[in-house]
Amino acid sequence: MQAAYTIIFSDTIGQKKDTGGLAAGIALPLGPPNGQTFFLKPSGRFSDGHLIIDFLSNLDSVGAPNFQNGCNFATGGPTIFPANAASTSPFSFGIQVAQFVKFKTRALELIAKEKKLQDYLPSEESFNQALYMFDVGRNDLDGAFYSKSEDQVLALIQIILMEFKTGIKKLYNGGARNFWIHNTGPLGCLPRIIAKFENGPSKLDQFGCVTSHNNAANQFNLQLHDLCTKFRVQLPGANDTYVDIFSIKLDLISNYSLYGFKQPLAACCGYGGLPLNFDNRIACGQTKILNGSLVTAISCNNTA
Repeated sequence: MQAAYTIIFSDTIGQKKDTGGLAAGIALPLGPPNGQTFFLKPSGRFSDGHLIIDFLSNLDSVGAPNFQNGCNFATGGPTIFPANAASTSPFSFGIQVAQFVKFKTRALELIAKEKKLQDYLPSEESFNQALYMFDVGRNDLDGAFYSKSEDQVLALIQIILMEFKTGIKKLYNGGARNFWIHNTGPLGCLPRIIAKFENGPSKLDQFGCVTSHNNAANQFNLQLHDLCTKFRVQLPGANDTYVDIFSIKLDLISNYSLYGFKQPLAACCGYGGLPLNFDNRIACGQTKILNGSLVTAISCNNTA
């Protein structure tokens, strides 16, 4: 299936799709080493440079605005559930969908008034034939574990997916037909989560990941897969592709040496040394006094 236009929604743990939305939206300061590899300076991205979507979608996210290849509504930290006062990001999935609807309406209005804007904005046909990409859900699970038991988190999954279904149907009713849906990755393998929960009631698995969080991710993925299967019946004419990101990432972690990695779980930018190189008292790029010493959370020597 090919699509000339790509539209992206995501909750991006690791900010692998946020091209600056959160930094711009809430004036979040992001200093070095963010941006050091490609931009040579911070650019609003939680990374050293390019992100996955730069390669997948060829989005023109750098330079003058041009929406001919697609548009990105993904930001770091949001959830499928509507945001509240305690949320990391206000840009929950429903808000991202609403932003897209507004963007589409405005783009078509502008083209109708000024034909030359067709060189910069998508047409109605582009929107209808576009590939709509989704990578959501993990922040809902992640946040729930801070106040709920594993069983309580598992009970939330059906409600989370009902909210996701509402967003998909809204896009479908607006003309969207091609959906590319990532399942959630091995949440329990994130350094931050291992550092927080490794001494809790949930044991670590054979890869050193938190069992409870990966169990929740697997259950979420099973129910998401069932939902995608139902979409093929409930949404006539729609094409949905379910992508097993969990298996891809777990393969990278479990067979890391085969892919040229030296450490499977360590944060690339952090403090504390191996095996996790993570300390929740200090963020990437920060300098602080910890235990009486001035320390800096720095990036690894080879960020490739």
